[in-house]
Amino acid sequence: MPESGKPVVSALVVSRNSKDELLRCLKTFFASADVPVEAIVVDNDSSDGSPAAVTDDFPQATVLVQSRNLGYGRSANVGLERCQGRFVLLLSPEVTLDPQCVGRLADFLLTRPDAGAVGPRLVLPGGRLDPDARRAFPSPTTLFYQTVGLSKLLPRSPRFGRHNMGHLPETEAHEMDAGTAACLMLRRSALDRVGFFDPRYFMFGEDLDLCYRLKLGGWKVFYLPAATATHNAKPVSRERERQISYERHRAMWTYHFKHHSEDTSAFGNGLVWAQIWGRYAADRVASTFRRSRRETT
Repeated sequence: MPESGKPVVSALVVSRNSKDELLRCLKTFFASADVPVEAIVVDNDSSDGSPAAVTDDFPQATVLVQSRNLGYGRSANVGLERCQGRFVLLLSPEVTLDPQCVGRLADFLLTRPDAGAVGPRLVLPGGRLDPDARRAFPSPTTLFYQTVGLSKLLPRSPRFGRHNMGHLPETEAHEMDAGTAACLMLRRSALDRVGFFDPRYFMFGEDLDLCYRLKLGGWKVFYLPAATATHNAKPVSRERERQISYERHRAMWTYHFKHHSEDTSAFGNGLVWAQIWGRYAADRVASTFRRSRRETT
């Protein structure tokens, strides 16, 4: 049992200029929690009045305002220093939690002492499972399958579709390599053992890296479809889209270089580097083409 007044779950939300989404997220968090909770919001230099809005609507939340955009990993580490819960729920402002989601994730960790993290069935607004909700660790092989399109062509193949684990039923609980920081509950004692987020990742990749270190530390990571949430990703500007694409691909290389480069030949590392940045170039060309078509129709 938790100490008197101490939360069981600490929600950690990193936000920047997402006032409406953030308020909706916090509303569902407090409404879905049937255990003692707290919310820590790290605001990355927002200009939309987010900190004041959170303080007005949720005075029980702690808001930590940063003077500049630190990126996800560094900001989350600031918030983790303040989290007092036995479990920490990483939460994106764009996520809304269904009733009992928080309690079911916490109950799972309470009954599975070998679990370092558990993620819910996170769906997109149309009801499709968010591809990042359950993942295998990226490797040069899975990156190749994604690059040539085999993972999309054969999403349920245990070999070609392994990265998003399409070969396993999404309606059944199972062990996985990694979930997503958009909605993932961590055991604080496990986090204290393996360390906080690696600040080398600005956005994307931090959750994969953390889950990899949890696994190395002997912990398991699970997918729990009985707990459900929705990821309401909002449209982004052209400049923001370009930044997201760049940071996503930079995170791929950071992850590979950190965890796999020593076991890969120089030639192999060169191939991985070319795959990643070739994908980035192709993504930018495709994005430009899509926008040109929309503007001419």
